Amino acid sequence: MTWLAWRQVRFPLLSVYAALASAALVLVLTRPEGGAFDDVEFLYSASMLAVYGVPAVLGVFWGVPMITRELETGTHNLVWNQSITRTRWLAVKLGLGVPAAAVAAGLLGLVVTWWAGPVDAPAGDGAYDSRITPVVFAVRGIVPFGYAAFAFVLGVAVAILVRRTVVAMAVTLVVFAAVQVAVPFAARPYLLPPTEETTPITAHTIAGVRAEPGPDGDVPETLRVLEPDGAWVLANETLDPNGAVVHRLPPSVGGCLPRVPVGDIDEGVLDRMRECFARLSELGYRQHLAYHPASRFWPLQWLELALYLALSALLAWFCFRRLRHLS
Repeated sequence: MTWLAWRQVRFPLLSVYAALASAALVLVLTRPEGGAFDDVEFLYSASMLAVYGVPAVLGVFWGVPMITRELETGTHNLVWNQSITRTRWLAVKLGLGVPAAAVAAGLLGLVVTWWAGPVDAPAGDGAYDSRITPVVFAVRGIVPFGYAAFAFVLGVAVAILVRRTVVAMAVTLVVFAAVQVAVPFAARPYLLPPTEETTPITAHTIAGVRAEPGPDGDVPETLRVLEPDGAWVLANETLDPNGAVVHRLPPSVGGCLPRVPVGDIDEGVLDRMRECFARLSELGYRQHLAYHPASRFWPLQWLELALYLALSALLAWFCFRRLRHLS
C-alpha cells in the first residue's frame, strides 16, 4: 500500500520539491545585506505570496486528488477487497502526504525567514512591517508547517465528503482561505494575553490625529500616540476621565487642527498642534495601548503551530470516522 501511494504522488511531489529548491537557490543568491531591499523589493513581495500560496496549493492539488481520484474511478473498492482495510488505506495516504506537504511549505517559510532577516531584524524604521504583524507573521518562522498540514488534511476531509474533484478543490480553497483570514483576528491575539498600558497624552507622544470633514473645517475624531517599536498593536485609543473609549474628541480641542493647506504645514505648525491636543491630559484624558511586543514572535509562532496541528488532528479523526460510511 505504501509503495502504491508513493507511485501516485511521486511526480507531483518531486516537481514541487524541485521548484522549491530552485526558489531557495534564488533567495540564497539574492539575500540583501544591511536591510538594503531597494533592488529586491519584488522578491520580498513574491516570497510572501509564495509562502501564503504553497499550503493552499498543496491542500487543493495534493490532498483532494489523492482521495477523489480513487473515489471517482472506484479503485478504492478494489483496494479494500485486497486485504487492505479502510483505516490502513487512509492512514498511508495521510502518513505520506501530511509530512511531505508540511516539510515543503515549512522549509520554504524558513528560507524566506532567513532571507528577510536583514529587514525583519530592525523592524522599526517604518519601511517594512514588523514580522509579528499579521501580514508578515504568517510567512515567517515555523507556522507554514502547520498551515500546510492543515490544508492537506482539510483537502482530504472535503474530498471524502464531496467525492468530486473540482467541487472539492473549490470548497477546500474557500474554507482554507476563510480560516487563514479568521485566525489572525479571532484566535492569534488571544493566544497570549496582550500587554496593556495607559499613558498620559503629551506633545512628545502624539503620533497622529484622524479627522472628519465638518462645515467649518476638519473635526478631530481620534488620536494615536507613539507605539513600541516592532510591536503588533491591537488598540491605540483615547479614554475619557471615566475610563470609557472616546469615539469623538471633545469640543475643547476642536480648534487644534491647523487651518492652512497641507502643503503649508511645517514643523512649527505641527508642534503647536501637538501642544494643543496635549491639553487633553489636563482634562483627565489618557491613551490606552494593547499590544504584543516583538519579543513574543516565537512564543506566538509555537502556539499557532500547535493550534493548526490540533485542527489537523481533529480533521484526521473526522476523516477516519467518516470513512466508515463510505461505500
